[in-house]
Amino acid sequence: MRILLFLILLGFVSCTNAIDTTKGELVAKVYGNYLYESDLQGLVIAGVSKQDSLMLVNSFIDNWVRKQLLIRQAEKNLTAAQTNFKQKLEDYRNSLLIYNYETQLISEKLDTLVTEKEIEAYYENNKQNFELRHNMVKVVYVILPIESGNKKVFRSLMSDKDNLDLDVLDSLAGNNAISYYNDTTSWIRFDDLLLQVPLQTYNQENFLNNNSFIEIDSAPYTYFVSISNFLTSEGVSPLDIEHDNIKNIILNKRKHNLIKETHQGLYEKALREKVIEIY
Repeated sequence: MRILLFLILLGFVSCTNAIDTTKGELVAKVYGNYLYESDLQGLVIAGVSKQDSLMLVNSFIDNWVRKQLLIRQAEKNLTAAQTNFKQKLEDYRNSLLIYNYETQLISEKLDTLVTEKEIEAYYENNKQNFELRHNMVKVVYVILPIESGNKKVFRSLMSDKDNLDLDVLDSLAGNNAISYYNDTTSWIRFDDLLLQVPLQTYNQENFLNNNSFIEIDSAPYTYFVSISNFLTSEGVSPLDIEHDNIKNIILNKRKHNLIKETHQGLYEKALREKVIEIY
């Protein structure tokens, strides 16, 4: 039976019981629902073995049959009201129309240029909305093999955070370190630093207030950490952390205003043209 169905799909066996000849040969029937050869167009891919193609086709047909049976059972057990989707389909269609129109409107008319001045102004006027929830640090760290002979060099280089030469550090760490991080312009969570460096701290705020350079021997590695700046939780998150977030907030406000103004404009135009009648 399975082989016969496969041959039907390939067009080698004709079927005289097709209901709609424009759709090709009839493949399967469940109650009043029909599956045609054209419904499976593209299912069998060139180059795939006959055995794999047969499995794919049989699986598709089997799934179709089972789905039709389930639909039939659902229709028998649900009330007319439960199976009436006309209003839901109309609502869904209307939602899609509005969404696609508004998406096109935004694409064509939204001003996406947000200046640094606008971002800074928004930040200054809304600082209460940018509370830090984590301790943050600007940090440099280097991880060396514990037996490294270059500890003294790294200790001298990193212990003075105000005179840290990042170019020298990058060169030395690139040749000697197991791992290192030297981005002093970006804030990272102190918790993320703890995932990389085994710092012992029971109170993060106290630790940050009292330590700017740390050296730890924890076999098989030695860790050098230089903290150039820090912010404690519940303080105000700095602008460079919130920059992209603020830009998105401004753009979203513009989108909302553009859509709101368009809606109002359409309504006012309809009133002027007297195309609205409310009974």
